[in-house]
Amino acid sequence: MACPDGASGLWVPPLAAAAPRGLCTDCGISRTAEPKRCGQACQFIAPDYPAREAQVHGRSRDPGRRDELHFGPFRRMLRASLRAPLAGAQWTGIATRLGERLLQQGLVDAVLAVAPDPTDSWRPMPVLVTEPAAMAQCRGMRMGYAPLLALLEPARARGFRRLAIIGIPCQVYALRALERELGFERLYVIGTPCSDNTTTERFHEFLALLAEDPSTITYLEFRADYHVELRFRDGRVREIPFLQLPISKLPADFFPLTCRTCVDYTNVLADLTVGYMGGQGEQWLLVRNQRGEELVALLGEELRATAPGSAGKRHNAVAGFLKNVERAAGGLPLRAMPNWLRPLMGWLMPRVGPRGLEFARTRVEMKAVETVLHLRARHPRRLRHMVPAHVWALVRPYGLVPREGERR
Repeated sequence: MACPDGASGLWVPPLAAAAPRGLCTDCGISRTAEPKRCGQACQFIAPDYPAREAQVHGRSRDPGRRDELHFGPFRRMLRASLRAPLAGAQWTGIATRLGERLLQQGLVDAVLAVAPDPTDSWRPMPVLVTEPAAMAQCRGMRMGYAPLLALLEPARARGFRRLAIIGIPCQVYALRALERELGFERLYVIGTPCSDNTTTERFHEFLALLAEDPSTITYLEFRADYHVELRFRDGRVREIPFLQLPISKLPADFFPLTCRTCVDYTNVLADLTVGYMGGQGEQWLLVRNQRGEELVALLGEELRATAPGSAGKRHNAVAGFLKNVERAAGGLPLRAMPNWLRPLMGWLMPRVGPRGLEFARTRVEMKAVETVLHLRARHPRRLRHMVPAHVWALVRPYGLVPREGERR
């Protein structure tokens, strides 16, 4: 489907078929005229985070600087929200408002983002946005693979030389690996964190476990207060504690191995990361470089910002997670919590569990643990190439250390 951008300001070029790849999230590079570039661009083949961080931010992460081991290089972090939340946004709409402002100011020719597919509002559809008002069509959460980078070549063919991209970590890593040869005059990279993805079809299976009328769910969010929030077409809102989610009913491959072995939850190669895990009910901004500062400045007084908070301790939560992943990676069933205990723990976790930045640190360490254990179980030869040094540092406190041949 190719939609002209006429009055809509939103362009959807046709996509080529994806080349078959193992450990692939279909970032879009395999759909370009040079699909073999996946070998140099993919974060699941032989990533080099120190080199890429130095390329983008002028330096790699500093283990001696508070939180950079977990979150990557940054200048400052904010707990933030728009003073006037945007209708239809997942949170208050910071990411899409930034795209709108970049277009309004004439700083970019187009914004590369995802919008809902016309046939399924949960399915992400890569689009090039050329009019500020059209950014409203990109608000909200989508679930599934989105070959976003396949649109880089159509953008160049149309003469676009200044782009903004709103993407998840595997897309941003590939973009940065190819940035110099792509030859764009200017790139603004707005990154959203991502820890787990699945196909849109599988996501519908999950929705069907959460409600008797899943087709009427219009919003889903995993919140940092240990609840999933659902909103329905008729205005109902439902909150489900994490511990009461029907995770045990999901198939073993619900989350693909790529997501279980991703080492970049916080999108370290973005200019600005816009997430929520450290926001305690608001959004969490990691301003990583000068271009990230420019993006925040575009919002001016529209943005309400304070310093992020932190509370609780993560060690026991991560250690318990490690034990469950060891069982899952070894093919053993997870230990289920007794049903009578779930409501009590669901009440306790938001009050005594990790919150704010400590919650974000917890999730990053859990993803690091998951990466090592699943690669050991499924692709042990890949550990040496896929797991960077900072990930080994994150898992060391939990007794996970590299074995012979697992480090470069």
